[in-house]
Amino acid sequence: MTGTERGESFGAFFKRYARTWHHAVATAALTALGTLTVLHRLFALLALLAYVLPPVVLYARSRSDAGSDSAGDSHSEHHGSGEPAWTTRTVPTDEALTDVTVDGGRAYAVGAAGTVLCDDGDGWEEVVADGPEARSTALAGVAATGTGAVWVAGDAGTVARIDAETGRHVSYAEPDGDTTNVVALGAAGAADGETVLLADGSGRLRRGRYRDGELAWDEPTTPGSGSSVSGVALSTPSTGFVCDTNQAVFRTTDGGRTADRIGLDAPGTPTDLAAAGADGCLVSDDSGAVSRYDGRQWTPDRVADSAVAAVATRDGQCLASGPAGTVFERDGDGWTRVATPATVPLDAVALGEDRAVAVGADGTVVERVAVP
Repeated sequence: MTGTERGESFGAFFKRYARTWHHAVATAALTALGTLTVLHRLFALLALLAYVLPPVVLYARSRSDAGSDSAGDSHSEHHGSGEPAWTTRTVPTDEALTDVTVDGGRAYAVGAAGTVLCDDGDGWEEVVADGPEARSTALAGVAATGTGAVWVAGDAGTVARIDAETGRHVSYAEPDGDTTNVVALGAAGAADGETVLLADGSGRLRRGRYRDGELAWDEPTTPGSGSSVSGVALSTPSTGFVCDTNQAVFRTTDGGRTADRIGLDAPGTPTDLAAAGADGCLVSDDSGAVSRYDGRQWTPDRVADSAVAAVATRDGQCLASGPAGTVFERDGDGWTRVATPATVPLDAVALGEDRAVAVGADGTVVERVAVP
């Protein structure tokens, strides 16, 4: 279970705690020991202690950890004391978080049990509790259009659109009856509508066009060999990139209806992709490299000694995530490893105008907010 932030009340903590396995075990112990009170009344005391002690101990420990984090030095291994550091954020779930996006002043993250979280600057809140279909279906991806909407997708053909202003979500599950698991998605919007591009484990892409509340789907296409897609990103409703686990990268100029291979000489299997404008992209791989494409050629950079799980870029900034809660930032001098308070692998990263966010197992969210 993730820790508390400074000032979090016990009530707020217990609300999160009640959704964890710790609470489930304590409840089971309460029930089991309660049934033994017929043998001796002492079991009633033991039952009460079994239920009450775990949250009290976890809360005290979390507050201690939060205080240590706030009092400690910068977690960055290369930032000075005047630069922003990565800090842990409190979220109302402990499920694995699989993807994250930042759009304007809001950040969204999705989880393996269907949870959708949002932070508009006032803290992370749950905007969808059990998936768009209320079936706790795992969500694999989240993407913002840049025009006030966010798309999420995942297992069993789950697809939904969230209005960023109202928080209202509408399900568009099982496009044309397809219940295939979605493993990645991209989205982009313009004045005349939005494009959402879904990818599955069989290397298929399905393009959807959203206009005035209506969503129309094209038939799926398979640009590669049928290997699982590991990354999708749209720069505009028309242009974007796709990578698969067969070391192939494709560029589309028609929103995913067709895609042309642009090659990749990466040392490992691609794990994620981020678009760098209409012509370029970054691809991370499981050998620890991040390869940059400038529209003409590829340039691989060795970033880590093990797999790089995710990559993001915005306005020339680049960010990648690695094992044991580490991130990698790229500036004019190359890539630099940066420690964060997280201790679990960070499976997704996102860059916004004034913040960077990384997410992973156990409801882990770490964030770096720009200094005004």
